[in-house]
Amino acid sequence: MGRRARERRRPLRREGGGGGGGGGEQAGWSGGYPEIVKENALFERYYREQAVVPAAEWDAFMAALREPLPATLRITGYKSHAREIRQCLKERFFAELRGLRVDGQEVEMPQPLSWYPEELAWHTNLSRKILRKSPQLEKFHQFLVSETECGNISRQEAVSMIPPLLLNVNPHHKILDMCAAPGSKTAQLIEMLHADMNDPFPEGFVIANDVDNKRCYLLVHQAKRLNSPCIMVVNHDASSIPNLQIDVDGKKEVLFYDRILCDVPCSGDGTMRKNIDVWKKWTTQNSLQLHGLQLRIATRGVEQLAEGGRMVYSTCSLNPIENEAVIAALLEKSQGALELADVSSELPGLKRMPGITKWKVMLKDGQWFEEWKDVPLNRQTQIRPTMFPVKDEEKLKAMNLERCLRILPHHQNTGGFFVAVLIKKSPMPWNKRQPKVHQKLPQRTEDAEVTTMNADDGSEDTAEEPTLAENEESKKMQESQNSDTEQSKKGGVCGPPPSKKMKMFGFKEDPFVFLPEDDPLFEPIQKFYALDPSFPKMNLLTRTQEGKKRQLYMVSKELRNVLLNNSEKMKVINTGIKVWSRNSDGEQFGCAFRLAQEGIYTLYPFIHARIINVCLEDVKILLTQENPFLSKFSSETQKKVKDMAMGSIVLKYDPDPEKPDELQCPIVLCGWQGKTSLRAFVPKNERLHYLRMMGVEVFKAKRKEEESEGKTEEEGQYGAAQTEEGMDVEDKEHDLVTKMEAEIGEESSHSPVEGSAMEVENKIEDLGKFSKNNNNHVSQESKDSDTNDVKD
Repeated sequence: MGRRARERRRPLRREGGGGGGGGGEQAGWSGGYPEIVKENALFERYYREQAVVPAAEWDAFMAALREPLPATLRITGYKSHAREIRQCLKERFFAELRGLRVDGQEVEMPQPLSWYPEELAWHTNLSRKILRKSPQLEKFHQFLVSETECGNISRQEAVSMIPPLLLNVNPHHKILDMCAAPGSKTAQLIEMLHADMNDPFPEGFVIANDVDNKRCYLLVHQAKRLNSPCIMVVNHDASSIPNLQIDVDGKKEVLFYDRILCDVPCSGDGTMRKNIDVWKKWTTQNSLQLHGLQLRIATRGVEQLAEGGRMVYSTCSLNPIENEAVIAALLEKSQGALELADVSSELPGLKRMPGITKWKVMLKDGQWFEEWKDVPLNRQTQIRPTMFPVKDEEKLKAMNLERCLRILPHHQNTGGFFVAVLIKKSPMPWNKRQPKVHQKLPQRTEDAEVTTMNADDGSEDTAEEPTLAENEESKKMQESQNSDTEQSKKGGVCGPPPSKKMKMFGFKEDPFVFLPEDDPLFEPIQKFYALDPSFPKMNLLTRTQEGKKRQLYMVSKELRNVLLNNSEKMKVINTGIKVWSRNSDGEQFGCAFRLAQEGIYTLYPFIHARIINVCLEDVKILLTQENPFLSKFSSETQKKVKDMAMGSIVLKYDPDPEKPDELQCPIVLCGWQGKTSLRAFVPKNERLHYLRMMGVEVFKAKRKEEESEGKTEEEGQYGAAQTEEGMDVEDKEHDLVTKMEAEIGEESSHSPVEGSAMEVENKIEDLGKFSKNNNNHVSQESKDSDTNDVKD
C-alpha cells in the first residue's frame, strides 16, 4: 500500500469507534471495520447437542468465550537466572500493578498458573492490546519485550503450555515436533532437553517441522533465542514427513523418536477469545474438512514413534470430530499397538474435562447424522466413517477415551484446548516386519558436506511402510479426501499429502559443511583458547561451500549424525548455534576468530585460556559503557589483564554466596581486550537483561535507544564491525520479523479461519518479498548476528 493510501485510511481508523463487543482486546479490531458480534447460533446449537460442556455450566462457558483472553507469560525454566527473573517480576513489576486502573478496568494482580511447575508461568487480566498501548504499563511492557527477545520469557497462551509438559521429556530423548510453527511449544521442549545446565550437549535433540516455508523462519527465531546446539528446523508436509536414518556403530538404522508432539492444524474454535473473527466464520464444515488431514498426520506420527515412546496429540478446538474421533480411529487402526495414557495425576491443579464417548456429525446446513449408514451417497465425500464413534461397546470401553482431556475456557480463564497422550506398545500392524539394517558405511576421508537440496525424494523407507491392504484402503479414501485438500489450501494449514516425489519449495538453503578433522582453520583457534582435548571439533560446521569461512557453528553429535545421513531426504532450514565469528584484524593477535555470545555457554566448559573473572561492579561497567578504559575496572581485573595478549576474551562473573543481596547467578560474556580498554560484545537486550537482574534502572536508557532511530551498537575498535557482510540486510529483516511477531503475537499454527490465518500469511509475505529481493535469500551467515536474536 502506498503512502497516500495509508494517509487516506488514517482518519477513518481514528473515527472508527470501539470495535467488537466487550473489553480491551476487542479494540484491536476497531478502526473503521465492521463490529464483530460475538454470536453464532449454529455454534451454540452444535455444542449444546454434543454435550461437550455440562448443561449447568453453559452460560458460564459462553460468557467466558465473549471475554478477552488474559495475557500469559512463561519464564524460561532451564536458564540459571530463571529464579532472578521470577523475583524481578514479583517484587519490581507486579507490585507496581497493585491498585492500578486502566481504561476504567482494575488491573488484577498477576497470579502463577497453579499447575505449571515452580511458578514459572503467570497470567493477568491485562489484554495484549492494553499491555502494548497503555502509558501506565509502558515500563512493564518494555521489560516483557526485552526479556522475550533475550529468550528469558515467552508470551504464550496458557493452554499452549500443556502438551510439552505431558510429553515428560528427558535430556536424552529424540523429539519430533510435527507442526511446530510459530515455536512456543518447541521452545519448551528445548528447555526440557537442557534441564541440566552443566551439560552443554545433551544426548537428545528436537527436530521441529512445519509445512509452511515462511513460518519456518519465525520458528527459527523462536528456537535460536534459546541458543541450543540440539535443535533442527525442517520444512516438510507433516502427513508424509520422511523416515530418517542414523549411523549406529557403522550401520544405518531408521530413526525412531522417543517423544512426538503432534499439535495438528485445526478449526481453532478454542481460540475465539483471541481470534474473534472465528465467531462469524465458524461452521461445522471446517472440522469435516480437516478430520482426514489430522488423522493422516497423527498416523504418520505414531509410525515414527519408538516402542515405549509417547506422542501427544493436541488441538485448539473443542470439536469431537477433530479430537476424540481422530483418536478413536487411530486406536482402532492400531489394533492394540497404541493405548491412551492415564495422565489424570499429572499437572495437579489443572482443571480438565474427560474425553467423551458419544457424539454426532453435523453438516453446515444443520443436518445431523448419528451413524455412517445414515449418510446419503451424495454426502459421503464430506463425511467419512472415521468421524463416528465406535458402536461396539466392548471396543469403545477398551479405548478409554475418557483419558483424553479437554480444557474449557470458563474453568480457569483460558482458551479451549484438547490433549490426548498416546503410548506405543508395539509396531503398527502394517509394520510388523523389522526395519532393514543397511550395509556398513565407508570411512569419510574428505570434507563431510551435507546439502539441503531442492531434489526429489527417491529414497525407500525401510520401516513403518503401509502394507498393500493399507494402501488399498488409502486409495478408496482418496476421493473423499479431495475436499480436505481444497479447504486446507484456502485456510493456510497443512496441504494434501504430496505425491511420491517430495516437493521442495521456498528458499534454497546454504549447505551445511562440517569441518574435517585436519582442517588448518581449527588449530590456531584451539591453541589461542586452550580448548580441552575433549572438545568435539567434528561437530563444527559452516554455511559456506567456497571462499572464506566467516562463521563457525556447532551442533550436537546426534544432530551431526542426522545431518550426514539424510541430506537428500530433508529440507533443513536451520540448525546449530554460532560459536565463532571471523575478525578481519584478529590474525595479528593470534586468532582470526572471536567468540560469539550466542554460543558462549556451550563453549565455556571447554575453554581453559583467556578467561577473566570479574566482580559485579566490573560487569556493570562493561554493560553500561561502550569501550571503557582499563583504569575504570577493579585493581584485580587490571592485574589479570596486564599480561594477557590483545584479542577476544571470556569475562566471567561468579556470585558470592556470602552476599545474598547481589546477583546470585553466574554470567559469562564475550569480550575484547584492547591496548587500553576492555569491552563486552553482548546484544543490546541481553545487556538490559543482566542490568535489570543487578537492580540497575534501564527504562530510560531503553527509550533513548528506541528514539535514536538508525543508531546501532558499534562492534570493536579492532575490526569486529567487519565480521559480517550484509549486516544492513539482516537488521532490516530483523525489524520486519520483530514488527510482524509483535503484531500477530503467539499465533497458533492451527487455525484455517481466513481472518486469522490469512493475516499471518500476509505479514509473513512481506518478509518473503524482502528476502527474495536480496538475492532470493538472506544468507544464514548474515541472519545469525550476535545482536539480532529476537522474540515475538
